[in-house]
Amino acid sequence: MIKKIYVVRHCEAQGQPLEAQLTKKGLKQAEYLSEFFSNTKIDRIISSPFLRAIQSVEPISEKINLKIEIDERLSERTLSTTDLPDWFEKLKATFNDTELKFEGGESSQEAMNRIVSVVDEVFKSETENTIIVTHGNLMSLLLKNYNNNFDFECWRNLSNPDVFQLTFTKNDVNMERIWQEETIINI
Repeated sequence: MIKKIYVVRHCEAQGQPLEAQLTKKGLKQAEYLSEFFSNTKIDRIISSPFLRAIQSVEPISEKINLKIEIDERLSERTLSTTDLPDWFEKLKATFNDTELKFEGGESSQEAMNRIVSVVDEVFKSETENTIIVTHGNLMSLLLKNYNNNFDFECWRNLSNPDVFQLTFTKNDVNMERIWQEETIINI
């Protein structure tokens, strides 16, 4: 049986906190995301508990009448609990040194292990087509797990939203970006 996981980065949001909502543009993107998946059979939707992630897949959930499951392991990675004025450089460093960890944060390896555990469980389940909605950094680390060339620059080039398809066949995982950002520029 071929199993597919559609890894979705949330739509444009008003900020980074847990309760940050989608912007007006983000809400339109969520509607477009629902159209994007309209010809795809979806058996399960699993989301980060962050509001922006949930709002990104609500139109899909409502359209196909499928409950959104919340999984804490899909929460955005905490780089540090202290203010890092040079957070961008610090984040870049964590792509090269996956064990690097800042105060109160988790390493890239720890975050990667967290999201990979969700994906492994889904691939082992009976579900054929699952949407997992998460955040850019965590999504990047998942993709890096399957392709070590997925680096900091790849993270920088992700869009909001973005969609990658992971296909599991015969103990092998193939990944492909299936989202075309230019199709929604006029939103």
